[in-house]
Amino acid sequence: MPQVVTDSGSAAAAAIAPSVARQRINDYVALTKPKVQSLLLFTTLAAMLIAGRPSIALIIATLIGGAMSAGGSGAINHWYDRDVDLLMERTADRPVASGRISPRAALSFGLILGAASLIWLALLVNPLAAALSFAGFVGYAVGYTMLLKRNTWQNIIWGGAAGAVPPLVGWAAVTGSLSGLAIFLFFIVFFWTPPHFWALSLLMKDDYEAAGIPMLPVVRGEDETRRQILLYSVLLYAVSQLPFCAGGLGVPYLIVSLGLGLTLIVMAWQLRRRADRASALRLYLFSLLYLAVLFATMVADVWL
Repeated sequence: MPQVVTDSGSAAAAAIAPSVARQRINDYVALTKPKVQSLLLFTTLAAMLIAGRPSIALIIATLIGGAMSAGGSGAINHWYDRDVDLLMERTADRPVASGRISPRAALSFGLILGAASLIWLALLVNPLAAALSFAGFVGYAVGYTMLLKRNTWQNIIWGGAAGAVPPLVGWAAVTGSLSGLAIFLFFIVFFWTPPHFWALSLLMKDDYEAAGIPMLPVVRGEDETRRQILLYSVLLYAVSQLPFCAGGLGVPYLIVSLGLGLTLIVMAWQLRRRADRASALRLYLFSLLYLAVLFATMVADVWL
């Protein structure tokens, strides 16, 4: 009988071990913010395909380096924000905030990924792409997370520049330089970020207020946030026309960018007029579609 008990206990331990390992792997993946990464890597890939005809090997090398850079800055964000994450329902179960991964381990993981990305891109892509990617890493991990997020309602405006770097990385990876069209791609993402994120912040206002984070709806109020969303939607519309006006893209891009831009402005106007959560959610979801379709149209315009 004692042997049976021992065998049963061993079997239970053996069954639990893979589950614990899977949880640990999932937690480390979560540190890299894969949902955020997917959009960053998409704009990187799109920029590469707009810039030229990159080889599959170059695309893979660039995306791996970009994933390590973005993942590293995400892990540092988890490490630094663990105290405020614990105060918000949306983020309380994050690996570091919940205690499943230690702060030291998360910080080390983030720094290792950032350093590995810099070396990887410098050796397998080119120094300019590596430098730009590292600038994005520092911009998010230090500029946004440590300096801006807790100190000013303009955090997402200037911090959003880090999220606009991936198209520059993709362009530099293919050409070894930057051009006017690459800069336009940067500013499209830059001006897209405020209306996208502020729509989300309207939905999460109570969380940010509880954590003491000065997001725009908390500091300036919801009406001012809706006004700023409309303003930046108009600015985004104007900036999105620059690739066509400068001769970098053609009529197909013009038609799609006009349709997307006007739709976003109409939705921003409806959000300001209705002032309800449903309108904020619709605009937030549409903004994701907006960026994906806009960049995909650029690729199609260049290739077809």
